[in-house]
Amino acid sequence: MAAAHEVVLVRHGETEWSRSGRHTGRTDIPLTDHGRREAEAVGAELRGRHFALVATSPLARAAETSRLAGFGNVAEPWPELVEWDYGRYEGLTTAEIRVARPGWTLWRDGVPDGETIDEIGARADGVIARLRAVDGEVAVFAHGHFLRVLAARWLDLPPADGQLFALDPATISTLGYEHETPVIRLWNDRCVAVGEI
Repeated sequence: MAAAHEVVLVRHGETEWSRSGRHTGRTDIPLTDHGRREAEAVGAELRGRHFALVATSPLARAAETSRLAGFGNVAEPWPELVEWDYGRYEGLTTAEIRVARPGWTLWRDGVPDGETIDEIGARADGVIARLRAVDGEVAVFAHGHFLRVLAARWLDLPPADGQLFALDPATISTLGYEHETPVIRLWNDRCVAVGEI
C-alpha cells in the first residue's frame, strides 16, 4: 500500500533562458533577480511546513531556489533530478528547432544526441521509488520537463503524457494519494514574488 504522505514539487525560479523559451537542460545558469524573488516567494508559501526530506537538483537554478526558499541547509542534491538532456537542441527555442524540423515537439520527436523519453521516464521511476520510501512529506526542487515526466509516472501514465502538465517557473505542485491511488492534489500553483501584486 502507498504511504500516506505528499510530495511537494517546486520548479526553480526564472532564468534568462526560461524567460526566452530556450531549452535549458544541463547548462548551469543562475536565476535572474526576478527568479531570486520568486524563490523567496516559494519559501513564504512553504513556511511552516515540515519535510522529512528535501531533495534538489544539483544544478544552480534549482539549488539556489531551494536555498532562497529556506531549505539550503537541509536540501540533499540528487543528481537524478537534473533536467532532460536536450543534446544538440540545448539552448535553442522551439521556433529555432522548427526551422529545420517543422512541427517538432520534444514529447513526440525527441532530441538528437540527448536523453530519450524512455530514459527520462526510467530516471523518474527511480526518483519515485526513493520518494515513496520516505516516511513523511517530501519537497523536491527541480526542473520543468523533468517534473512533468515525474508527475506522469506518479500517475502510472506514459512519460510522454508529461506534455499534458504545463509547469511555470517558481510554482508549487503536490503529488499524493486518494486512499491508495496516486493523484495530483495541486498543480502549477504560482507563488507571487514581492512587487508583483
